[in-house]
Amino acid sequence: MKSLDLIRLAEMAAARHNGVSLDDVVEEFGVNQRTAQRMIRGLEMAFPGMVWSTDRERRRWWKLRDTTLLRMQGICDSELAVLDMSIRRAQRGGAIDDVKALMSLRDRQLAAIPSSHARRAEAVLEAQGYACRPGPKVQVGPRIMGTIAVAIKAPFSLVLTYRGAQDTEARERTVEPYGLLRGIRQYLIARDLGNGHDFRRFRLDRIKDTTITGQSFARDPAFDLETYAAQSFGSWYSDAEHVRVVWRFAPSATAVAREFEFHPTQKLIDEPDGSPRVEFTASGWIEMVWHLYQWGDQVEVVAPEQLRAMVQGFQRGDLGVLP
Repeated sequence: MKSLDLIRLAEMAAARHNGVSLDDVVEEFGVNQRTAQRMIRGLEMAFPGMVWSTDRERRRWWKLRDTTLLRMQGICDSELAVLDMSIRRAQRGGAIDDVKALMSLRDRQLAAIPSSHARRAEAVLEAQGYACRPGPKVQVGPRIMGTIAVAIKAPFSLVLTYRGAQDTEARERTVEPYGLLRGIRQYLIARDLGNGHDFRRFRLDRIKDTTITGQSFARDPAFDLETYAAQSFGSWYSDAEHVRVVWRFAPSATAVAREFEFHPTQKLIDEPDGSPRVEFTASGWIEMVWHLYQWGDQVEVVAPEQLRAMVQGFQRGDLGVLP
């Protein structure tokens, strides 16, 4: 059992309320049940204070209560680097509350390690200033982002001053916020209380003002943000466009196409000539067209016919590079 895996397993056993089960070990480390059992035995040998319990389904859980040895390892450079990058992303997105919380966490971690280690860690964070995420993005006011963040976490309902695509001017809408979709354009996912209580997508750049009502609400336990987002290829959704999509890539594009996850529900199927065919169900043909253009003539739209017609004649062979 690798020492780093042992430390990671100990962290899991200490951090999770019930501890860890064999299934958790299998999923986290990609091992079989027998290897997971050996890892648990190694954990018990390394941490004699480990305790275990059995739930109603007769599953055994291992919990580490004494974390003294774990605290001695400090914090890794890679962990600090990721934390600092998260702070920078939150700053660029205008999520003021997230920035404060992440900075507090970072400072607390630095304060808990020896001064020599802290100086090295600070150098790592400073070096992160040379990394950034390029590309276009729509600007959203930090006050609006901060208000939405507070409302989602509470959760509180919001009054949005919002101008929809069909509106001539902004009007107030009362919503229950559930989450955000990130991309070139960012969307608030919220239940619209004035429009049948359906979940809707509100473009953040079209929100002119936000006010927290102070009225809490019970989140729908059946709602899952990732499942909701997977209805679309990108950010846009239309019931009429939510259909099965099939793309077939040229053999010369096989290696690059296999590097992509085009959609969380995709199936990758090998054609007789070895080229990949990708199938998934999602909405948003315009965003698909924008992506497909980057592949030039190295991809063919098999279905739906409407999407096939949209790219026909625009598949260039002189782009010279794949995405």
